[in-house]
Amino acid sequence: MESGPQYEILWNKNKIVYLHFLYTIDIYMQNNMTKKELRIAIRTKKRELGAEELKRMSANAAALIEQDNDYINSKIIMVYHPLWDEVDVTGIYEKAFAAGKRVILPTVKGDDIIPVEITPNTKWVKGDFDIMEPVAEPYQGTFDTIIVPGVAFDREGNRLGRGKGYYDRFLPNHEQAIRIGICFEFQLVDNIPAEPFDYKMNHLIVVK
Repeated sequence: MESGPQYEILWNKNKIVYLHFLYTIDIYMQNNMTKKELRIAIRTKKRELGAEELKRMSANAAALIEQDNDYINSKIIMVYHPLWDEVDVTGIYEKAFAAGKRVILPTVKGDDIIPVEITPNTKWVKGDFDIMEPVAEPYQGTFDTIIVPGVAFDREGNRLGRGKGYYDRFLPNHEQAIRIGICFEFQLVDNIPAEPFDYKMNHLIVVK
């Protein structure tokens, strides 16, 4: 791996995307890895790095989101409250409020994502998987942009989740929304085995 940031232009369904700080790690560049093998490999890497390092690597995530044109043009965004091993996007909450945007977060009830709207005064409780969830009424409206975490993404916008299918069931109900995948550099791989029901991301934000 080379030191210092690299830059790459990637094509996707909707537009040319400029990815910040793109690196590769050889173990994840193998085209013949199954979904299960990819999940194991990425999970192992995350454990090697640890929560503190992943938190540090997330430091510029909010700034990268703020620079994204789709985010800029959105009035209603859906983000997420991160697990310890996901890109920490919590810094975008206050920035979005300050910009006059409505902020929606996913909560999990049974097998489904239930979106709720948060405000600066929202209260939080521990929910499924020990994720802190907002105490709020379900949001029934639409979204301009949905920022989606994942275990891994490839250059075609394919996403690998944790295998529970939450976003696979949720995204088809919101086809009008721009889907932005967000991940750490080591989560960007050459190829993810895609299924017909998988929804591609419109573009990616890769953080270091």
